[in-house]
Formats: sequence, structure tokens, C-alpha cells
Amino acid sequence: MTHDAVTPGSRASRRAEAPKRGRKKERRRRRGLKITLLVLLALLLAGGGAAYWMYQDLDGNIQGVDINKALGEDRPEKLPTTGQNLLVLGSDSRAGAENQELGGGGAVSGARSDTALVVHIPEGRTEAVAVSIPRDTLVTRPECTRSDGSTMASAERVMFNSVYSQVGPACVVKTVEKMSGVRIDHYLEINFAGFKDLVDAIGGVTVKVDEPIKDKASGLDLTAGTHKLDGTQSLAYVRTRHGVGDGSDLGRIGLQQQFLLALLTEIKSQDLLGSPTTTYKIANSATKSLTTDEGLASLTSLSEFARSMNGVDPSSMETIMLPVAYDKQDPNRVVAAEPQAGSLWKAIRTDGTIPDSAKKSPATGG
Repeated sequence: MTHDAVTPGSRASRRAEAPKRGRKKERRRRRGLKITLLVLLALLLAGGGAAYWMYQDLDGNIQGVDINKALGEDRPEKLPTTGQNLLVLGSDSRAGAENQELGGGGAVSGARSDTALVVHIPEGRTEAVAVSIPRDTLVTRPECTRSDGSTMASAERVMFNSVYSQVGPACVVKTVEKMSGVRIDHYLEINFAGFKDLVDAIGGVTVKVDEPIKDKASGLDLTAGTHKLDGTQSLAYVRTRHGVGDGSDLGRIGLQQQFLLALLTEIKSQDLLGSPTTTYKIANSATKSLTTDEGLASLTSLSEFARSMNGVDPSSMETIMLPVAYDKQDPNRVVAAEPQAGSLWKAIRTDGTIPDSAKKSPATGG
């Protein structure tokens, strides 16, 4: 055996293992540093002074709606292994000059629900599926209680997005549960007019446009290709409909789904520990734009819920439009297409595989 032979425990062996031990030590150091930063951040948020004021400020931004109290017991059964179901609404108030549609004939009074997504996150998995409900879908609105305590009777063949403006968010949840049989666990509402500040806080959102979009109503003018949108452009992007497809709401849904995933991916990629100022701007903009059910209406509850969903990669989220067909009485409206819609909702209720047929919409040709 020579002096430099590598045997377990020998000097040469120890020299050979040294770089590996160094790399492991460095990884442990970085992991320890990250944990330390997280602990310090938590202590700062829980501490006094300016940090406590910031926590209170962010916490006070979140608006809460008591969905459970408003809906009572007349709801679909919550099955034990069906994961989490969220109803995400994009509400849009056009009040103020900067939020008026260009060429739209002036301001649109009141708030309305322009986007509705049922997001299903299976138990213990990392993937998710988001089902868009077109706002022009004709639905049966169940009997609902208004915020003032009065009752609005059930009605057939009403536009889905009218439920929000006429009765409020609790009735939207009840309508979705009645039409789908899916128990909604949480409600999140994002104000489009306010979320443009969030986009600016994260430095913009990158989207890929397959075909040129020129919409005088929203003011959006994009060539085909990749674009990084600022807050104002993003607001126009999620609102546009006249420059996409046949100009109906169905073409816009694809843009909104694409933008939502791009926004979530961008937020997840941000170095939130590297810049406290940026982190606060993002958190402040996000919470100002947010209304949730009472179960999520605090910074602590919202943070815990976000951490529980941390394994979900936005890029792997499947986006589906509720299968619809043009209404025979009014071609400007759509209705849920059967049996495709029924198959889709059943798969979500039972945490099953969504059949390919349920991913095709007769109104869009597939």
C-alpha cells in the first residue's frame, strides 16, 4: 500500500471527503440562514413598534364576509377526502376616470363580478384545477338573503354575473353550490381596479400573446409575442373582450386564466426575504384588493392557508372553462352543456379524474 492510497479513515480519504463536507456544511449554513430570517421576520411581525403597526395595517386591509352564517345548513355535504374548494371572484368597479372603459359611453355604476373560478385543490397533492364560469351563463338563482336581511326570491334564467351585483357574494356562493353540488370551503374576492397596484409592486407580469389584441373599449393594444404588462395594462388585459376571438366573454376567459397563472407564478418567484420594502408593498396591495370569508379574514389565517397551499405549483394548475352551449332562445347568452358540465362537477365533488369530454365546450367548438 502506498502512502497516498485511499482507504476508509486514511489521511487521503479524509482529504477526499473534505470538499463534500464543505459543500454539506455550506448547504446547512444557507438553510439555517433562511430559517433564521423566517424566524426573525415572524418575530418582527409579532413584535412592537413600527413592525406591529405594519401588521395591524395589513390585517385591517382585509375585508371579511360571513358566508357560513348567510348560507346556513342548506349546503352540499363536505366529503372527508375532497381537499379544498375555493370560489375566486374578480369584482370590477368602474368608478373613477381611470377605471372607465374607453369608448364605453361613460362610467359603469356599481361593482360587478367579471370573473369566477372554482379552484379545486385535491387532498395532499401538488396540482390543482380551476374551472371558469362564464359571466354570461344563464343560471337558476336560489332564494337568497340580502345584506339588509331581506329575501330575494329564486329566479330562473338570470345571468350569472348579475347575482353578485343584485344580491351579493354569499348568494354567488349559494348559486355555485346549487349548480355544481360542490361544497365551497373558502371565498376570495379580488378587486380588479385595485390589483393593478399589486402588479406594479411586483414589477409587472409577463404574458404571451398568440395573436394581436386591439380593443378600443379597454384601450389594450398588443402585438403577438411576449409582453411584460404593468398595472394599467394588466387591468385592460383582464377586462378586454372585443379584441379576442368572436368578441364574446368566452374569449376573454382564456386571457384571464392565463394572466392569473402568470401573476401567481411571478409572486411565487419573488425574493420576499431579500427586500422588506418590496414585500410590504406587495402585501399591502394584495390585502387592499382582497375580500375573503370569515375563516380567512385575518393576516394570520391567510398566511397559514397560503403556507398549506405552498406545494401547489401555479404552472401545473389545469384551467378549464365550464362546458357551455349557446342558448337557443338568446344567442348572446350561454347555458351549461350537458352531460359535459355534470361530469366535470362530479369529478370535482369526488376528487376524481376529469374526463376529456368535460373539458370541451360546444360554444367554442372544443
